[in-house]
Amino acid sequence: MSERQSYFRAALGTPGGRAGMLAVGAIVLFGIAAPLFLPDPAAQPDIVGGALQPPSALAPFGTDDLSRDVLARVAAGARVSIAVAAIAVALSATLGTLIGIVAGYAGGAVDALLMRVVDGALAVPRLFILLLLLAAWERMPLAALILIIGITGWFGTSRLVRAEVLRLREADFVRAAEALGARPGRVMFRHLLPNTFGPLLVAATLAVGDVILLEAGLSFLGLGVRPPTPSWGGMIYDGRAVLTTAPWVSIFPGLAIIATVLSVNLLAGGLRAALNPREA
Repeated sequence: MSERQSYFRAALGTPGGRAGMLAVGAIVLFGIAAPLFLPDPAAQPDIVGGALQPPSALAPFGTDDLSRDVLARVAAGARVSIAVAAIAVALSATLGTLIGIVAGYAGGAVDALLMRVVDGALAVPRLFILLLLLAAWERMPLAALILIIGITGWFGTSRLVRAEVLRLREADFVRAAEALGARPGRVMFRHLLPNTFGPLLVAATLAVGDVILLEAGLSFLGLGVRPPTPSWGGMIYDGRAVLTTAPWVSIFPGLAIIATVLSVNLLAGGLRAALNPREA
């Protein structure tokens, strides 16, 4: 069994981790399988008579002002939000790991330079950077949005990995590898990197929930995922004008955000408990 499999197996042993993993799996499965049994989220079958219909057997989450099925749009939004979060976090985790492991192992001037760059980046709020970049781009493609979220989210990860490397670089197994002639690259990526995986996995799992909230907020402001692509934040924005007469248009995507972020955080808590059983 690999180390990462052992973490997830241990997380399943905690009530919170088990609930989080099952909930995240159910949400992902729902988003993937929804096109098989739900209508097209962009379809407008009856824009006059079918608009703003309350939840019913035919449309369990009701319809919006364009007669589109809210449940189908929530499912499509799940695919978009989870894909954006997963790819952006993978990118930021990769960048942060590379910077952190190099800074921690090299030390000296290299460490000082890289960490001053990180300190400077952390001094500026991430949301402020994103708003500046997104406001300057009139219609940003989804791939560019993911790239920008990813490259503005690695700073904390780099400090986490650096701290782990600083703790481990004087360990016997590292000194033994160096004494046997292992090159710095092999020491960093073959011996040090696997031992930073636990804290990195917890941080990345928590970051998924943060990015889902961030993407929803940007989409609500009109700077994230653009129509006609469904987005939970965009759906909440679309429903603001009919919040008193048709609250389901905004309530269900809002509940989807809450459920997903809570599930991810429960999973991260289970992983943390697996990493540090005494803190569970």
